Amino acid sequence: RSKTYSSAQQFYSKGRIYPHGVTASYGEMCYHDNSLVSASLEALIQHLVPTVDYYPDRSYVFTFLLSSRLFLHPYELMTRVCHLCVEQQRSGDALLDKIRFREVAPKLVQLLTEWTETFPYDFRDERMMRCLKDMTHHVARGDEYSWRAMQQMTQRLIKRLSALGQYEEAVAALNTVAMERPASLKSKQASGQRSDVMSVCEDAFILAQQLTHIELLFIGYSIIIRQNFIDNLEAYINWFNRLSYLVATEICMPVKKKHRARIIEFFIDVAQECFNIGNFNSLMAIITGMNMSPVSRLKKTWSKVNTDKFEILEHQMDPSSNFSNYRTALRGATQRSETAHSSQEKIVIPFFSLLIKDIYFLNEGCASRLPNGHINFEKLWELAKQVSEFLVWRQVICPFDRDRRVLQYLVTTPVFSEDELHLASYESEGPENNMEKDSRRSLR
Repeated sequence: RSKTYSSAQQFYSKGRIYPHGVTASYGEMCYHDNSLVSASLEALIQHLVPTVDYYPDRSYVFTFLLSSRLFLHPYELMTRVCHLCVEQQRSGDALLDKIRFREVAPKLVQLLTEWTETFPYDFRDERMMRCLKDMTHHVARGDEYSWRAMQQMTQRLIKRLSALGQYEEAVAALNTVAMERPASLKSKQASGQRSDVMSVCEDAFILAQQLTHIELLFIGYSIIIRQNFIDNLEAYINWFNRLSYLVATEICMPVKKKHRARIIEFFIDVAQECFNIGNFNSLMAIITGMNMSPVSRLKKTWSKVNTDKFEILEHQMDPSSNFSNYRTALRGATQRSETAHSSQEKIVIPFFSLLIKDIYFLNEGCASRLPNGHINFEKLWELAKQVSEFLVWRQVICPFDRDRRVLQYLVTTPVFSEDELHLASYESEGPENNMEKDSRRSLR
């Protein structure tokens, strides 16, 4: 967060560096303990623009590129940054201008490289790509090395955008499957010929690995902070709900109590393996499925299950005290990831709904602008801190072998709706009171 001071900043900074612990203002920018806390939008844009002897701190670049879209469109920021970078080198002497631009060009390329690699979605806008192309032509007139670097950067960006398109197609396919429910799954009898999860995969660790493959696919599908706050939420929510309903369906479907108990124990083992891997999202989805009322009411079935391990897992994901137990476990997984010696140890898949809630309340709970019109940069630091962790976790390549049969089952097998779950539950263990009898009658 600390600011690098240089002569380039005299454009907007006046005064001296104040002692540690003192708030200091530099023109349109305000610091505390050398950390930027607020500034005007113009000053923040200027602070992003590299010069011959200045390049913005990487943490600042990430933070401002991430959150600037709350105040202006990425295309507007791009044009202003490129314009300022060029204009600041103008002296009126064509030869001197060329020499000065040649000196700053590598830093402009570095900034654009950070932008294209961290927020490639911005460049789906044709205007952004046009601006990039214009800068490539401009750079070509002054510095061949930087021109080649721009070309390579653009090629990498196009490849990345193609990969993101493939992600979206895969995610859309999963969502389409998740939303479909064949009419054949209206009762336990009609689904009697259907395979169950243990006929496809009896090893809890392998199933947890395949769930992790799917989760990492969704994590690869970037979350983007925009003026309407966050995009790309639907995919995550649909997958979480599907997994919860799949777990509940698998438990409610078997006719025999012994079989249902075995499925419950299997999913407890899968949840434990998810916890060990660091896949908290699948863990929470499994717990949610097992706590749905059609499952939790199966008291005769649960009496056959050793629930000690399940109670420990529930305790880990207990929502009380703002999920304090889960947050402690997540910190532990994050620390393990930071010092990891293997790809498996690097895996951290957060409970996504809570991550989004944290970001949402941070955004809603803190003003983006201060009474003096300055942008509240302390808030932007906090947003960046939360999202940057997510981006690091997103880069992990899943180390586990794919099992196509298991993956196919997880994403395509039909699941009961909520009403169908209740009906299947009553068929497993009859209604215990008048309210349940009325419920079953209306469902039938």
